[in-house]
Amino acid sequence: MLSRREFVSLAAGARPLMAASRINSKVHGVRIGAQSYSFRDRPLDKAIDAYKECGLGLCELYQGHVEPAVSGSELRKWRLATPLETFIQIRKKFDDAGILLYAYSLNFNDSFTDDEINRGFLMAQALGVKYITASSTLTAAKKVAPFAEKHKITVAMHGHSNITNPNEFAKPESFAAAMDLSKWFAVNLDIGHFYAAGYDPVDYLQQHHDRIVTLHIKDRKRPSVGANMPFGEGGTPIKPVLQLLKKNQWKIPANIEYEYKGTDTVAEVKKCYQYMKEALA
Repeated sequence: MLSRREFVSLAAGARPLMAASRINSKVHGVRIGAQSYSFRDRPLDKAIDAYKECGLGLCELYQGHVEPAVSGSELRKWRLATPLETFIQIRKKFDDAGILLYAYSLNFNDSFTDDEINRGFLMAQALGVKYITASSTLTAAKKVAPFAEKHKITVAMHGHSNITNPNEFAKPESFAAAMDLSKWFAVNLDIGHFYAAGYDPVDYLQQHHDRIVTLHIKDRKRPSVGANMPFGEGGTPIKPVLQLLKKNQWKIPANIEYEYKGTDTVAEVKKCYQYMKEALA
């Protein structure tokens, strides 16, 4: 239960940033941003600086930029006890930098307690976001569903390329199973992983764009163990995906997720962004 002070602070923290002050990283109507996991080699404040340096005005916030580097009971204690004001202040940092924070990436897994799941939604509210993205499991999703409905926050399941484990999100059928659980479940389609798993992200986007709330843009090779590659060097149809967004003016953010090996993170993310701009020309 929120205290009155927390509620007032939360309402203030969730106010949208004035559009005139935002970094504009739309290209031909396509919303381009980054998963802050791309900047996992630096703490939050430095990651925000990196967004500004790259000219990216849209962020899906990686939980590793929020949570302390602890695990198990210590992490659970932190999640349950940390004041919501902490998350309000994180939102303020993005607002002050001209970056729209629109999703929080919190990976609900089978070890989460009900209190921990509920607290995750309160964190998202304090961050002022409409979406939680999650690398999760179908069994965890069943526990999360009633909390998504209670808080009216959409949870978008992130897929990987492991098609041998039926409890993980990788196949179209696994995404469908989650969406059948709740209207508050959606898809965070990682086009690189989806391609590496043997599927066509262009076709899936065409068919299910109304239930996709964000895309992760990366390039991979097949088969499913294929490496992450610099944009344009793998087989993932990045350009056709972006052109489909452009053609239909779908407001699905296309987020760079930098995972291949490079020597300078900011320089590589800039290259990814430039590749996407050229693909949309």
